[in-house]
Amino acid sequence: MKRVCLNPAVVAVLVAGSLSGCGMMERLKPTPKPAPIVAPVAEAVVLPATGAGQSAAALDQTTAAEKAAAAAVPAGSERMLGTAVVGLGSPAEQGFWIKSALIAAPAKGRVQLASGASVNVDLLPGTGGALLSLAAFRALGLGLTDLPEVTIYAQ
Repeated sequence: MKRVCLNPAVVAVLVAGSLSGCGMMERLKPTPKPAPIVAPVAEAVVLPATGAGQSAAALDQTTAAEKAAAAAVPAGSERMLGTAVVGLGSPAEQGFWIKSALIAAPAKGRVQLASGASVNVDLLPGTGGALLSLAAFRALGLGLTDLPEVTIYAQ
C-alpha cells in the first residue's frame, strides 16, 4: 500500500475552502421577499366649498384694532428665544400668533425678520416646524408661500 503524506498547510487550505463553500451555497439560495407594509390611509380633510378660491385678504378676519396692537412698539424688556424658519399656519386660526418648539408656555412676544420688520404675536408652544398666522404673514409683507427665518422674542 502506498502512503500519501500531506503537508499540514495544504490540509488547512482544503478544509478552509470546503467550509467557505458551505457559506457560498447559502448565499445562492433565493431569499424570501418581505411582505409589503400596508399603512392605513388617513381620511382627507374636506374644507367647505367657497367658490373659486379666496384671497388672503378675504381669509384674514383680524380687525383694525388687532392690527394696530400687533404693530405697536413693545413696552418693557424682551428676551430672545431663538430663530426659526416659519411656514404659514392654518388660516382658520385667526389672530397674530406663532407656534414653535422654542416656546415652552403661552405668552406674549414678537417676531422679527432680518430686514427689521416685526409684529407682536401670541407665543404658543408647538411641535415640529414653526408656524406663523396668516395675519402675521400679511403684517410682515410676506408671500403666502415664503419660508422666512424669524427671531422670536418673549416679553
